[in-house]
Amino acid sequence: MKIKELRSLTVEELNQKLVDLKQELFNLRFSQATGNLPNPMQIHNVKKDIARVNTLLKEKKA
Repeated sequence: MKIKELRSLTVEELNQKLVDLKQELFNLRFSQATGNLPNPMQIHNVKKDIARVNTLLKEKKA
């Protein structure tokens, strides 16, 4: 996910995106624990997306 795409979202949309990403991370970790995760880099990418959303939320808050 690109930062430009995220910058166009409102605070409410960013909060919803954060919830969705955290749910996706949970599902990926669960898949990894059961041995069904085909691409472990997905976890890394979702974590980076969560960090991007958190950064934008802090920017908009200030």
